[in-house]
Amino acid sequence: MAAIWIPKRLVEIGLINTAAQTPESFISHCEIEYESRVEAAAREVLQQKRSIVMLTGPSASGKTTTAHKLADCIKKNGRYSCVISLDNFFKNLEDYPRLPDGSKDYENVDAIDVPLIDQCLRELIETGHTRIPEFDFLTERRKEQWNDLDLNDGVVVVEGIHALNPSLTASLPREKVYKIYAGLREEYSHHGQRVLPTRDIRLARRMVRDCKFRGHSPEKTLGMWKNVCIGEDRFIKVFKPEADLLLDTSFSYEICCLAPSVTALTGQLPENSPHAERLYELAGAFSLCEPLDDSLIPKSSMLQEFLG
Repeated sequence: MAAIWIPKRLVEIGLINTAAQTPESFISHCEIEYESRVEAAAREVLQQKRSIVMLTGPSASGKTTTAHKLADCIKKNGRYSCVISLDNFFKNLEDYPRLPDGSKDYENVDAIDVPLIDQCLRELIETGHTRIPEFDFLTERRKEQWNDLDLNDGVVVVEGIHALNPSLTASLPREKVYKIYAGLREEYSHHGQRVLPTRDIRLARRMVRDCKFRGHSPEKTLGMWKNVCIGEDRFIKVFKPEADLLLDTSFSYEICCLAPSVTALTGQLPENSPHAERLYELAGAFSLCEPLDDSLIPKSSMLQEFLG
């Protein structure tokens, strides 16, 4: 089948600010749009009778929450579905690939056990049953405990940054596999000049999430971002043409909710930080947005992953 692609769109921040004057209806409209996109993806999977969905996206694209929402949609349509995270297939600490400076290369496909992933997916297709490893991120080693998975003629959604790498599904019948690339497709301009590309929005999402939920400073997130982007270009975006569907995870109102949080983060960065200029530049772009309180974000929203 032909891939379903959604072109990027450039929207003037002034239009977003106008819509933000009636926040409840604006937010509701954006949430309904996202949910309808997920529901359309679920229909595609079911109509084509696929049993394996491989779902990827770059950092902070919302792929994890989107994978679970997709599985929920499939279940609502009468077919069992569950989510497998590729994170559980990480190799043990001593087996990680390394970057030139000796640090661990988490973005490299060789950090995960590709043959085991292939084996588990083949077993699900052929027998409907497999055993999934469980990874301990504190020790960075695989646990002794493995989890049984019975698919029961259902659909398994496999999510992770390497999900579209062909080596993971090379031995599987192509007609059983549906591939989804989750990514933001909306960017923002001011007086005709692009000021918030999708990568900057994802950086803002990640900084806010890391600060709120992971105890990471803006400096740490910004310090990692260059290698994250290099990894995306090498191991994720290069396989975008493999996708059957590009699933848009943009929310037009999001930049207004991110604005207060991004601006506040500037106060947490040391003045002599090498990342200060980057953060102030990002905060300057977000300062153009009409601020909305993140308490307005619905509890069921995908954005709760970043702003909840």
